[in-house]
Amino acid sequence: MSYMKEKWLLATEGTWEDIKPKITTALESGFDCIVVKNEDVNRVKELGGIRVACFGIKRGSEDILIIGKGGEGDGSLSLPRDSGTSKDIALAKTIDGNKAAYVVISGKKYEQFATELGKHVDYLLVIGTDWKVIPLENMIAGLQGTNVKIISGVNSSEEAEVALATLEHGADGILLDTSDLSEIKKAQKAAEKSEKERLELVSANITNVQAVGMGDRVCVDTASLMIVGEGMLIGSQSKAFFLVHSESEDSPYVAARPFRVNAGAVHAYIKVNDKTKYLSELKSGDEVMIVSKEGLARTAIVGRVKIERRPMILVEAELNGEKITTLLQNAETIKLVRPDGKPKSVTELEVGDQVMVYEEDAARHFGMSIEENIIEK
Repeated sequence: MSYMKEKWLLATEGTWEDIKPKITTALESGFDCIVVKNEDVNRVKELGGIRVACFGIKRGSEDILIIGKGGEGDGSLSLPRDSGTSKDIALAKTIDGNKAAYVVISGKKYEQFATELGKHVDYLLVIGTDWKVIPLENMIAGLQGTNVKIISGVNSSEEAEVALATLEHGADGILLDTSDLSEIKKAQKAAEKSEKERLELVSANITNVQAVGMGDRVCVDTASLMIVGEGMLIGSQSKAFFLVHSESEDSPYVAARPFRVNAGAVHAYIKVNDKTKYLSELKSGDEVMIVSKEGLARTAIVGRVKIERRPMILVEAELNGEKITTLLQNAETIKLVRPDGKPKSVTELEVGDQVMVYEEDAARHFGMSIEENIIEK
């Protein structure tokens, strides 16, 4: 499963003029939260629309209040023998709104304390000392089933990559502490890399290509650029999806539009991470999944959806003895992807050709994967 990882920047040291370049770089790099001193909270909000957090014991104008620093979390106060007498845990239970806990993992007892404190907050900020991977693994396992997000403290993009890749799940995000502006940009790229998942695409044999008249088709324009070999997974059945290629190639008729996938008819499914949606449901601001010919998937934001009446073509293929179908616009610029990774126009498809598809293991109900026998024709 792929989902967006959170990027937090720690900017509590120095004057406002010292930290402002770091904050603007984080804003431009798509960070999600800035941690600053209380007096800098409103200054950050004036720079751009981003969540702001600060350390403290009572709420102010910040979006997220962080407890634990100057308390039990960083060793300023001794840890209690049992969690029932913890001052930080008691404080977490009384604070309304979004809250985070800050814990320096200086030993096994702090790892256990962090796991317990994490059950009472929205975010758990864990800062390592001489540890690397194992404590993070233990906390991820100990907090499974809770709603807390684990944010791992890192000092470089290399550490960020390790933290985000720990276990299949990995940390839910990073808290970057650096004065190097280039490391902020590199950390963003490390987060994007961790968000990619690999899907196993297989080839299916084309058994029928047939013009079927007019229909309402959906163009999905994203806020991301795609390259040759990338597209979206579309299909008339929720058990299998064709890799429909982006309009990232020039043609004799129109210029390339590498932000667009002319995806198919309004009824068709689009695979979005571990769910499906109907193409007709998509709207500006939604997330969609871009998939490469190698099966690497990444998230993109829908900028615009265009539904227009166009001539359609039925594409049928055989996969493991079963028929799968999709309806696409009957135009030269609409393409599927061959096993060699090269796109092929639907107007040139012939019986016997092979195209790349993705097969689901389970049926779907309201877009969610379930173990149920559903027949779709």
